[in-house]
Amino acid sequence: MATIFTKIIKGEIPSHKVAEDDSFIAFLDVNPNAKGHTLCVPKEEVDKIFDMGEHKYLELMQFSRRVAKALAKTVPCNRVGMAAVGLEVPHVHVHLIPLNGMGDMDFSKKVEMSQDELSQLAAAIRKNLD
Repeated sequence: MATIFTKIIKGEIPSHKVAEDDSFIAFLDVNPNAKGHTLCVPKEEVDKIFDMGEHKYLELMQFSRRVAKALAKTVPCNRVGMAAVGLEVPHVHVHLIPLNGMGDMDFSKKVEMSQDELSQLAAAIRKNLD
């Protein structure tokens, strides 16, 4: 059965896309820990990050790095944190979260953002992609 991320990749569910190439997609988390919380997802469904082939894993890290650099240019923060938890959706994904304190990595903490705010933020991040 297709995961929610596969449905987003196929365009069956709308998202606030930040970046995309042939193998990966990045979009804003709709329940963000912090403003700019972005998910980087391989288009191929793989449940666990360390089950990915080494080459695809390294490509995911390169893709995530590119998105994180654009995110840091867009959202004021001390740094961009990265986590690969994978408990909620059985499809590999990397969380990129702008951090100003350790509490920003607390996944029980959520920030409210409107669809318009998310859309504008995604556009701003896209402009900062190298």
